[in-house]
Formats: sequence, structure tokens, C-alpha cells
Amino acid sequence: MRTTKKERQKQLQETIMDNPFITDEELAEIFRVSVQTIRLDRMELAIPELRERIKTVAEKRFTDQVKALPIDEVIGEIIDIDLDKSAISIFDIKKENVFKRNSIARGHHLFAQANSLAVAVIKDDLALTRKAQIQFTRSVKEGERVIAKAKVVENNRSKGRTTVIVHSYVGKEVVFKGEFDMYRSNLTAKDESE
Repeated sequence: MRTTKKERQKQLQETIMDNPFITDEELAEIFRVSVQTIRLDRMELAIPELRERIKTVAEKRFTDQVKALPIDEVIGEIIDIDLDKSAISIFDIKKENVFKRNSIARGHHLFAQANSLAVAVIKDDLALTRKAQIQFTRSVKEGERVIAKAKVVENNRSKGRTTVIVHSYVGKEVVFKGEFDMYRSNLTAKDESE
């Protein structure tokens, strides 16, 4: 049984409220309509596109939490963060992020997403990358979504060092691995001990 436009739009609003990170393509599949129909419904309902929804959620939730760099300097959009523990960001690969001749993402974009997430997860006023060991495990193409997951695995505040592991995925497939040895200013640690 097919729903009316009004019913679909109501369900669309509810679906996006429950999951602001859902894509138009996923919505089209759920509602069994074209992507263009979803876009038109969103426009009529004044629901912004995915990128704007992600940005809005990130700014509301994480602006006060991220200390080591401004949230707008993170490559990709932070969708979850627990300082000095873990963080997740998403980055949609667009035309400007790929080589023209083969539509493969330029490696520095994947590195920048992972590195900026490793900085952002540090609960300190200053965090810099001392060294990084990275591995690209497969090419990423235009139109793919890269989900980077950072995890703090070692935190030596007395020496001002933190190790962050970042794995980036397209779907369930790992496309990038990085281990980041981070220098931290140790200012936050001093503040907490006082």
C-alpha cells in the first residue's frame, strides 16, 4: 500500500529527527521513491541537506567540548566524541577531493580527516602530531562516505604524550589505518589537578 505525499513527508521528518545523518539515497530506499522526490520533500519541509544537518548537530553538541582546535578546522564532521577516549567523524568524498582522471580520493584528504580527529580527541588546549604511521588499505572513490574512528590507546600526561589509533571505513571495509603519536600541552591536566 502506497502512502500519500503528506504521510510520507511526516514519516520523512520523523526519520530524519531520529537519524540526522541518514542520506537522501537511504531515505529513497526506505520510502521507495526517487532521490529527487526525497530532495523535493526536504525542500518543501525546509529540512537542510545532509551536510548542513551534520554541521548543525556537530556545532550544537561538540563546539564546547573540542579544545585542541576549532571545530570548523576538523576535516569531516564530528558525530561523536569522548575526550581522551574516542571520536568519530564522517567525510563525504566529493568531486573536489578526487583525481580527475580516475575519481580516486587524494590521500591527503583521508590523512587530514584522521589526523584532525586525532587532534580533536585530545582533552587539552594544544595538541600536535609528533609522528604518524599510516597505511592506505584500499582506494576510496568519489561519492563514498568515509567514517573515521579514533581511539586513545595510551595517555602519558606527565610526559605530554598521547597515542591515538584511527581506522577509517567505507561501509565495513577498512580503507585507512593510522597511529598518531601526539604531543599535548598538558595544560588541562594541570588545571584538573589543582
